[in-house]
Amino acid sequence: MAALVWACSASETLTGRFGQALKFASGLGRRLAPATTSYQAFMKLLVRWTADLRNDLVRQYRRIMEEAFPEPFRFAGFVVLGGDGSKLQLARTRSNEAGYSAKTRTTKGRKRRTKRRKLSRQARARRACDKKADAPQMALTVLHHLTLRLPWDWRLGSYDSSEREQLLDMVPHLPSDALVVADCGFYGYEFWSALLASGRHFLVRVGGNVRLLKKLGVVRERCGTVYLWPDQIAQRNREPLVLRLIEVHDGRRSWYLVTSVLDSRRLSDRQVAQIYGYRWRIELFFRHFKQTYGRVKLRSHKGTHAACEAEWSLLGLWTMLLHARLQLPPENRNRVSVARVLRAFAQAIDYGSWRPEPGESLSERLAQALVDPYPRRDRTSRDYPRKKYEKSPGAPRIRAATWTQRQRAQKVMQTAAQKG
Repeated sequence: MAALVWACSASETLTGRFGQALKFASGLGRRLAPATTSYQAFMKLLVRWTADLRNDLVRQYRRIMEEAFPEPFRFAGFVVLGGDGSKLQLARTRSNEAGYSAKTRTTKGRKRRTKRRKLSRQARARRACDKKADAPQMALTVLHHLTLRLPWDWRLGSYDSSEREQLLDMVPHLPSDALVVADCGFYGYEFWSALLASGRHFLVRVGGNVRLLKKLGVVRERCGTVYLWPDQIAQRNREPLVLRLIEVHDGRRSWYLVTSVLDSRRLSDRQVAQIYGYRWRIELFFRHFKQTYGRVKLRSHKGTHAACEAEWSLLGLWTMLLHARLQLPPENRNRVSVARVLRAFAQAIDYGSWRPEPGESLSERLAQALVDPYPRRDRTSRDYPRKKYEKSPGAPRIRAATWTQRQRAQKVMQTAAQKG
């Protein structure tokens, strides 16, 4: 309980959050919590018990999500989970640098002169960029339930951790009917074949960096049937991946999506477009977690403490959003205002020992934690200072299979059928 209060607190310092957590825990009774203890002792216990408590809470939250919201829990018969990654900034300490920084860069060429000289503007800018790049950062990969707008699972790692490897680490814990939705970065034969081998399906956007084949003759082909079969994989006599390509046009540009669900009767093209439109919700989750929740930079100075802070921050946000969704009627559950939910819990923690006035209890504040109904204007044309102008991934490169590729594919499939 103290760890959850510590995670949900809106205090700007870790010791301030701990003071509120200790005050709350002491109210449970001396048999459950000591009257006084230190922040170091609390963190020592938290490091020891975070893994077990995290697994218990995650298991219970998933069960509540499935039992309390049976209709939106699945979409078209799938548990739709969006996957993406982000980076969390850390304090520049030796412990954090040892665990989360990128490799130190080595300077080549002449030795550095002892005499200090005036650097040019380009050299100063380059040195500032190098210093910023070497700062410790924590890699965070999240699986987000897109229809319920709640987290499902996550993995933490060092700065150079692979998002695909972190997502593959979460695959064994997914539901059997899960559909993983991801952007262009989550592609590759090994990654997709691992998802298919686990019995799960995927829906991934592809661009010009992906090469696909058509008319390979392995299965009965329909409109949109393509294959992923790189030359190196074909030389190892491994089976090609049979996929379905869907082109979606949003009025301005086209998106190219591939899915492992080959039957359009099970998942239509319209449902595919609607599901991928939900993928933007994981970007909003990262924005709420880092900006609204204030976790863009973690405050712990030790690497193990930073991992605990990240784990409990994610659990705390999940706790507050899930509790708010349970308190609201079904017609308002998709209008939850994250900022107002956080504000309601912060006020409840700050004034927990007082009797609330009418209309100021936690349940009453959560009932009003809704997004304003007025229509928002389109802000895509605004020129923000930190706005990214990324190049469009374009269309995947698709070519017809050659006679040699068709013959090799038939032999590979025959060999696989005999072994099976």
